[in-house]
Amino acid sequence: MEAQTPTIIFENESLLAVDKPAGLVVHGDGRTEEATLTDWVLKHYPTLTDVGGLHTLDSGRYVPRAGILHRLDRETSGVIVIAKNDETFYFLQRQFLDHSIEKKYFAFVNGTPSPAEGDIDLPIGRSRNDFRQWTTGDAARGNLRPASTHYLALRSTDAYAFLELSPKTGRTHQLRVHMKAIGHPILCDERYETPTGLGFARLALHASTLSLKLPDGTRTTLLAPLPPDFTLALKLFP
Repeated sequence: MEAQTPTIIFENESLLAVDKPAGLVVHGDGRTEEATLTDWVLKHYPTLTDVGGLHTLDSGRYVPRAGILHRLDRETSGVIVIAKNDETFYFLQRQFLDHSIEKKYFAFVNGTPSPAEGDIDLPIGRSRNDFRQWTTGDAARGNLRPASTHYLALRSTDAYAFLELSPKTGRTHQLRVHMKAIGHPILCDERYETPTGLGFARLALHASTLSLKLPDGTRTTLLAPLPPDFTLALKLFP
């Protein structure tokens, strides 16, 4: 999938929030020359180079964090928050660490969960069979970390459901792993070999909103509108 350009959805003197399109990786892997969100930030906001210090790549290389506070997987679209100074970076980082930032995602999944609303509390660890994957239960190795997700089915058919997902923890691939664990995997997830459907050519997951406290004490909700593939898929529901 060809990477696109992020769209600014909020900006003030201390904070920038963008809508990251599917296909754009947040940080490079140190092995390829593909464009990244970090590149975009450094091109348009070069003074943010040192904000938040350095980020360690899987390859062991260090690269500028450029104020980027969190990440989304390459094929996941949605809200990314970028601090414009160190004070804001560490102020928001504490909220990510103590899980006081409220996150909401939208996803299309295979089948319809029953009940239509519930909580998934399943610890997550590395897969025994594939180091690139995460999983639950006996299929995981090492120390499993607690993980909790709330789900709500907003629209459904016999074959698919459109869900709102609210992760209470921030484990790697948490939503992808939890939905697969309860038998309703997110559509078109190549890494986890989930079913395709509804016209998706990428993981059917969108980070819709982040609700957080700003350094001035006010609370704001950052919203990334539904991307075109989500809008088209919704038209296929009654």
